[in-house]
Amino acid sequence: MIFCVEDDNGIRDLMIYALNAAGFEARGFSDAASFLEALREERPELILLDIMLPGEDGISILKRLRSDGNSVPVIMATAKGTEYDKVIGLDLGADDYLAKPFGMMEMVSRVKAVLRRTSQSSQSELLLHGGIQMDTAMHRVLVDGEQVELTFKEYELLRKFMENPGRVFTRDQLLTSIWGDAYIGETRTVDVHIGTLRSKLGRCGDCIETVRGVGYRLGTHVGRGSDT
Repeated sequence: MIFCVEDDNGIRDLMIYALNAAGFEARGFSDAASFLEALREERPELILLDIMLPGEDGISILKRLRSDGNSVPVIMATAKGTEYDKVIGLDLGADDYLAKPFGMMEMVSRVKAVLRRTSQSSQSELLLHGGIQMDTAMHRVLVDGEQVELTFKEYELLRKFMENPGRVFTRDQLLTSIWGDAYIGETRTVDVHIGTLRSKLGRCGDCIETVRGVGYRLGTHVGRGSDT
């Protein structure tokens, strides 16, 4: 099931028709209230979420979903000419975005791509490294037995490292992998998120090591110092 949150009746009906024709089930919602009510009753495979909505807008809805730990894939739709909402949406945990006006074939293609990508990483797994424990099913991180609250991007960065201990990732690789090809920000964004992630991990933060002139890796020895 795919949820389409779009206040324009004509566009919403066309989206649902195209998704049904492509073999998906889809439900449409014109505002945040009806969407959130349905979400309490059913978990969709993916959400197509318009930014410009009456009442609570798409950015606010996305922020609420991710802060509640809801990891359902989200594709944002925006008609705005600036890149600001796209960047904010991706940084808050959107998986992709569509710029209006978009074609229905493009929309279906994006939906399939996001579902493929997210299904490959959705398997339940317990990841351990020193005092860090990550439960990917519960979307939860513990450090020395205490739960640590991470933002969506901090969580995804830590997961990337814990799934590939010892591997060095460049800033560009992390930016593309975590923020997506659509992100237009600078690699400094990675440095800032690494800094906050290290801080939240406390004594275990040093296991995320800086490889000078290259990028970052999850070190094999917990507690080693690292340069920022």
